[in-house]
Amino acid sequence: MLSILVIATRNKNKLREFREVFKDLHIEVRSLEDFGPTPEAREDGATFDENAYKKALHTAKVLGLPAIADDSGLVVEALNGAPGVYSARYAGEKATDNENCNKLLTALQGVDDRRAHFQCVLSIAVPSGPALTYEGRCDGVIIDEKRGENGFGYDPLFYFGELGKTFAELSLEEKMRVSHRGKALAEVKKEVKMIKKWLEQRLLEEKPPKPDHGEYADRDWSDEM
Repeated sequence: MLSILVIATRNKNKLREFREVFKDLHIEVRSLEDFGPTPEAREDGATFDENAYKKALHTAKVLGLPAIADDSGLVVEALNGAPGVYSARYAGEKATDNENCNKLLTALQGVDDRRAHFQCVLSIAVPSGPALTYEGRCDGVIIDEKRGENGFGYDPLFYFGELGKTFAELSLEEKMRVSHRGKALAEVKKEVKMIKKWLEQRLLEEKPPKPDHGEYADRDWSDEM
């Protein structure tokens, strides 16, 4: 039986989201905070899919437990998909959200095509390698100046036309309903019972069979003494 599922994050908000998804399945959902120091996964993939899988598999192997990881970012059409997988470090390895946003605005100066989308990929992996993948996408445009106080990252610049607000102007409930992460989590929630069965089957296949001592049941061990 599946009893523990690890979310490859130390973010309490993400942990809360996943606990909500799996709350009816009697599974203990833990984060990396529950396991102390663990080696970081190398996020050097060329796509969100690759990075999500790398993080999920790395965590599953290190802890010996099934794990879920996500990778997400902003894709801007006029910038050939940038910042993409480099969204968090677009302006440098230790760049702040403000620095990343300013670099994006500079790159789009004089550009008419402001189409962009947020992409999220969730990967659910077992220690031996097999994984399930779920995706979510939200389309919008990049505006010229920041608006809103909520959210993080590029949220103040990402305008979502259907609600007439930037992501930083949305309430948490609104954002979870329309965002890339919210959509990916909704897909997981739809199939959560199937996911549980899949994980249990994979874990059963990975577990070495118990030794069969039946052939020795009637053996007279007195001759061996």
